[in-house]
Formats: sequence, structure tokens, C-alpha cells
Amino acid sequence: MARIAGVDIPKQKRGVIALTYIFGIGDSRAKVILEKAGVSEDKKVNEWSDEEIGNIRDVVGALTIEGELRSEIQLNIKRLMDIGCYRGIRHRTGLPLRGQRTKNNSRTRKGKRKTVANKKKATK
Repeated sequence: MARIAGVDIPKQKRGVIALTYIFGIGDSRAKVILEKAGVSEDKKVNEWSDEEIGNIRDVVGALTIEGELRSEIQLNIKRLMDIGCYRGIRHRTGLPLRGQRTKNNSRTRKGKRKTVANKKKATK
């Protein structure tokens, strides 16, 4: 396995797909990285030379990825919660942020159903 940015990327996959195993790198960003590094998109990771791996590491090193990106995202969420804006309040309460309905759906954000029992009627 080749190790880039502290992540083991699979050898048997094409370069574009393998780079997406790194947090913060998607398809389009992977293509740009390989283009800048001068590596063919169709080449598999086990076909890369040491020089090509070095070039890819240099290009990836200039990007905000992995732990640094995760902490940046968490700081942004914390900032929203601290200023008390709508999105921050939704984060705090664990509800969807982007205008989705919550009456029937949004189980991913709300968690497992919490059933509320009806009050028993008084018997005479």
C-alpha cells in the first residue's frame, strides 16, 4: 500500500479512486491532483513510480485534508453554535439544518423513535 497524508491507499485501484480514500479529496480534486503531479488517471497505484508518489505527496501536502480539515469543520460548527444562529441552534438540538421536514422523516439526525404513551383514563 502507498501511504499518502497518513492514509494507506489501496494498490489495486486506479489513482483517481484510490485518492478519494483520503478525507477531503473527492473525484474532481483527485483528478486535479494527478494532473498537477503529472500522473495518468488510468494508472493503478501499484504502477506508480517512487518519483510519481513523491510528486503526489507534494501536491496533496499543500491542501487542507484529513485531521486539519476535520478540526476546521468542527470549529466552524462550534462558531455557529456560539453565535446562536439558526444553523447553530439546529446543530445543538440535533435536527436537520437545511430546511428538511421533520414531522415524518429525519430519523438519521433525530435518532431512534421515542414513543410517548397516552395518559390512562381515570376509572371510577
